[in-house]
Amino acid sequence: MNDLFYVNECSSTNDEITHFLLYNSSDFTGLYTFSQTNGRGQYGNRWIFTSEKNLAYTLAVRSSVFHYSDFLFNYYTAICTRQYIANLTHHKVEIKWPNDIILNRKKIAGILIEKKNIHSQPYFIIGIGINILQETFDEISNAGSILTQTGERFNLKSFAENFHQFLIEKLENIPSEGDILNQLNSSLFRKNIISVFELNNTRQNGIIRNADENGKIWIDLESGLQSFSLKEIKLLY
Repeated sequence: MNDLFYVNECSSTNDEITHFLLYNSSDFTGLYTFSQTNGRGQYGNRWIFTSEKNLAYTLAVRSSVFHYSDFLFNYYTAICTRQYIANLTHHKVEIKWPNDIILNRKKIAGILIEKKNIHSQPYFIIGIGINILQETFDEISNAGSILTQTGERFNLKSFAENFHQFLIEKLENIPSEGDILNQLNSSLFRKNIISVFELNNTRQNGIIRNADENGKIWIDLESGLQSFSLKEIKLLY
């Protein structure tokens, strides 16, 4: 079973969804809004949100549904999000390691996954923010929207409902660990291209080679091939 709920406004769908789990026993429980006032991003960052232009969506997934590592769950969520947007827009969509969604070099979606025990049940809480209709961003921002990057306008409600059903279908038909890694690496942003990275407050050139099953990214730097965990290195683009 799965259920999808809508609220006119909330501070954070990742926080708000716990209230809906009080009355719901589904493996998948979704919540969305087009007006989120205090969304969270990775590493404690805020997810800046323009009301009635973008989607804030959270899916609570019983952890028993997914039998691989948390790293692979993170990757698979990004893979599914990327695929939905690519199918919808017919544009090339990529994944900036580990789970940002990139369209024409602009970040259009971010994912925050938390693990919580709610009413003695373990859940993955997947928070996904997708910029859909927003037209303006900071001049120095790497952010964009589906509208700014493709010129296409989508109905927010239909987008949310169809995205929810797409994710459920994907999570009910999980591929092998190897397939997940292959899908991630085939869509990895800036893979095998010379890029600029910030490491220990200095900039240097490098080439992304692949992401691995332990959640690390492998980069060919001037000093040789090295692996990095989250926050250890920053891709500048």
